[in-house]
Amino acid sequence: MTVERPLAPWDLPAGHPGITFLTGPTAFFALTGDPRFSYCLHVPTGHAPDGPPLPLVVTVHGTRRRAETLRDAFGDFSERHSCVVLAPLFPAGITGPNDVDSYKLLSPAGFRPDEVLLAMVDEAAARWHVRTDRFHLHGFSGGGQFAHRFAYLHPHRLASLSVGAPGRVTLLDPTTTWWHGTADLKDQFGTAADPAALRGLPVQLVVGENDTDATELAPDNGTLSGATGTDRVGRINALRANWRDHGIDARLDIVPGTGHNHFAVLPTVQRFLEAQVRAPEVPRR
Repeated sequence: MTVERPLAPWDLPAGHPGITFLTGPTAFFALTGDPRFSYCLHVPTGHAPDGPPLPLVVTVHGTRRRAETLRDAFGDFSERHSCVVLAPLFPAGITGPNDVDSYKLLSPAGFRPDEVLLAMVDEAAARWHVRTDRFHLHGFSGGGQFAHRFAYLHPHRLASLSVGAPGRVTLLDPTTTWWHGTADLKDQFGTAADPAALRGLPVQLVVGENDTDATELAPDNGTLSGATGTDRVGRINALRANWRDHGIDARLDIVPGTGHNHFAVLPTVQRFLEAQVRAPEVPRR
């Protein structure tokens, strides 16, 4: 069987309608290796194969799966800063009819959403002139859960990390099992926790000042409720304290006047990411 090569925008003649699906806000693309999952992008309209590859920003949706809306919220950012924005879609119902959380917890008993994302990044590199050895990762709420757990497994793939308002956090804790801690990380995922690999990574933790409604939080069976607080403000502070205990210097941005609202905190997120996509990379251990 002949495998088709992914077309890039510059493979098409000027004025071809296909260019509009491959630059600006793109169509959704099914992941070739597992079409249960898909992704869309914003690609700067002047994107060309010349020069250094463009930075890649990955932004991960929350439980409501508003991937396209989130991608569109980064459209101007993509154009202004000449970076490609990729928004994955992890549909609900993958591991069962009532599954909404498996992608957040990295679901070692079901599928590996971290590996799904890396496959999407590889596909993006096959079609666009984009840097994928390291990329910038942001997620909010359920996406914030995904983002900080992804960082434990793949710290060397990240150029920066922005974690927004996770409802449940995983602490670097060698005495507590996944997902509350990291004691069995190697057994679950084949890699051990390595806090040193996250030191020097630019990290933002972000939450709304009024994000204190605990009724919206999924239960954690009481295992860590005392250690991590009872609302998202408490939990992101607990994550920061835990990371700082391990030498990871995470900044905390508390956005005044807002609750659990991704789009209200995005200006703060984008100010952080702007500095990262424009900054020269500093080698890390």
